[in-house]
Amino acid sequence: MTLPSIFRARAALARAALGIACAAALAVPAVNAQALKSYDSTKKDFWAKPPADWFLGDETQAQKGLAPPAGPALPASMEDLEKNLKAIKLPKGFKISVYAQGVNSARQMARGDKGTLFVGAFSVGNVYAIVDKDGKKEVKTILTGLKMPTGLAFRDGALYVVDIDKILKYENAEASLDKMPEAKVVYDDMPPYIPHGWKYLTFDKAGWLYVAFGPPCNICLPPTSLAQVRRVNPNTGQAELVAIGVRNSVGGDVDPRTGDYWFTENARDWVSDDLPSDKLNHIARQGEHFGYPYCHQGNLLDPKYGKGHKCSDFTPPVLNLGAHMAPLGMKFYTGKQFPSEYKNNIFIAEHGSWNRHKYQGGRIMRVVTDPQGKKAKQEVFASGWINGDQSYTGRPTDVLIDSDGSMLIADDWAGAIYRISYGK
Repeated sequence: MTLPSIFRARAALARAALGIACAAALAVPAVNAQALKSYDSTKKDFWAKPPADWFLGDETQAQKGLAPPAGPALPASMEDLEKNLKAIKLPKGFKISVYAQGVNSARQMARGDKGTLFVGAFSVGNVYAIVDKDGKKEVKTILTGLKMPTGLAFRDGALYVVDIDKILKYENAEASLDKMPEAKVVYDDMPPYIPHGWKYLTFDKAGWLYVAFGPPCNICLPPTSLAQVRRVNPNTGQAELVAIGVRNSVGGDVDPRTGDYWFTENARDWVSDDLPSDKLNHIARQGEHFGYPYCHQGNLLDPKYGKGHKCSDFTPPVLNLGAHMAPLGMKFYTGKQFPSEYKNNIFIAEHGSWNRHKYQGGRIMRVVTDPQGKKAKQEVFASGWINGDQSYTGRPTDVLIDSDGSMLIADDWAGAIYRISYGK
């Protein structure tokens, strides 16, 4: 969609939904607007070039001054990582260790056919390959200079990397780690916005990629090309819309029992420390609307855009995960190393809070549910990366079930990959 058409669609939708509403429980106290950071996403200039401080766009008096914490400039040392892991709490029989150190800004992981572990990155423009060398893990930077290659996937010998506005394919990747082949663009009908434009990739059994498109705002009425999940055929460039009303999804997986796509979603900021909840969603049929920007957590109308809507008009979450947990990568457990009761459970990497006075998240959650998303419940699986109210030693970003049934965890704060294994 071109920018002019985005603006026309944006304006038409805005005229239909303008208004301010708020239930008493959500009422935001009147404040001096000049004392708070704000933006106007109804103007086309916002969409042509989103503001640099968009995270703070809806600042409220109660949460004034909160901002995403700046991570360490360099990955943590092995000594610090091993010290940090002593604080990690796990169920009985499980243990955690450092799989690889020095993986700067590590995000989504994918395992190659020959054992190479590929890792995307958030802020440094790199893609890494982790290989065994002389009994140790060697981290090789195989791609540089990309915009924000957070997401990647591997299939039939090729590495796929999503870089904000295009999906790239690298043929015969594992044989080319010292000099990667020239990339082939397999899909580029994608907006150029970097805020909420970072993406993960998930292959289904048919070889199509699920990919989410977040709007570059906290809360707004987005153009029709955003706030959605698409399914892309990298062989033909075809794409289909599978879900709308999705704010910011960075992680999902295909249920091995049904082939359905499940995904995590980060809810809006600047309501309160405890509202609204982040979500775990399940697409049971094509075209479902998951509520954004009108309804949050399945039962909470938005104070600005909820007027004239009912939460019952939208698909509710399978599970509310809690406010400002920042759930990212998730996987169904398909291995055989963990006890049998873990089979087909969902494991979610929670990156952790910033829009909250006391951080929460920063851990791995376990979700037990049936294929229809009924009777879902969650429990903490691995925790201990938060110290005090607002201090991290690590921030999980993705999980991967390895070939031996162990679990790998990516951490962009410490720049590391961990391994969780089970033994009686």
